[in-house]
Amino acid sequence: MLRPLENMFHADRYPELLVGLGVSDDAAVYKINDQVAVIQTLDFFTPVVDDAYDYGAIAAANAMSDVYAMGGEVVLALNICGFPDDLPPHIISEILRGGAEKVAEAGGALAGGHTVDAKEPTYGLAVMGLVHPDRVLTKGGARPGDALVLTKPLGVGIITTVLKAGIAEESHVAAAVESMKKLNRQAARLIQQVGVNGCTDVTGFALLGHGYEMVERSGARFRFYLDAIPFLDGAKQYADDNLFPGGSCNNRDGYARWVDFPPGLSEEMQLLLFTPETSGGLLAAVPPEKLERLTALFSGQGLPCWIIGEVVEGEGIEVA
Repeated sequence: MLRPLENMFHADRYPELLVGLGVSDDAAVYKINDQVAVIQTLDFFTPVVDDAYDYGAIAAANAMSDVYAMGGEVVLALNICGFPDDLPPHIISEILRGGAEKVAEAGGALAGGHTVDAKEPTYGLAVMGLVHPDRVLTKGGARPGDALVLTKPLGVGIITTVLKAGIAEESHVAAAVESMKKLNRQAARLIQQVGVNGCTDVTGFALLGHGYEMVERSGARFRFYLDAIPFLDGAKQYADDNLFPGGSCNNRDGYARWVDFPPGLSEEMQLLLFTPETSGGLLAAVPPEKLERLTALFSGQGLPCWIIGEVVEGEGIEVA
């Protein structure tokens, strides 16, 4: 659908457009001068949790995550809103408060927005970030020998789906909400401090989908070690019960041809790796000589990170 637009904004005509339609990535990047590039992105969705404030905060964190995936800092945001006519005003206020406080936490300013009538609540942000043109992180650039580092556990997608069905355990939901509300800001700063070869955030296309986007642009192969991948409590249990969102099957249909699983791995576990995430962590390809420093920085800041695989020669993805 976007292919007819690609040549309209080709890099030859827009040399300052560092990342655009021609290179699908987490956000657009436009060079202002030799010191400053603008990162531009937007994201919005319908509620994934019951609490209005948490919904607003999660949607905002998710939208800003693309700026962090590109290595930048959030400076400005605008609300994107769609609300039913009969939604109580105090609910709308709580959604907007959740988003606004998360923007403030990111160090950015919320400066307005736009609202339309909608059949169900819809909320998100248009976000502007800043980054040095030479320090833009993209999905491409992973090299054989790099370690694959993840900064948040997986599982929020299946947990929130079970929540909608009304059968999720409260402790599982609380942990998922906390994970989704957590900004990737500090993780991105530490990754930038060390320097990595490629980076993305794990969201709607799941670990395997976003991982494939990285290998496709890097000309390499990812080998994920299943036992090293962190999951939130409850995620594997709900997978065993086959309580997946529809997006899991969509991702599997779109990416399974490029993924090799070990013999005997259950279909449920395979599908869990295709399950969409919301406001997930950063996935970075870290040069081996920088890995020890990166993990030490994360440990020193009290932040978790997991070494979940490696980059090897070849193409596609292997789960071992």
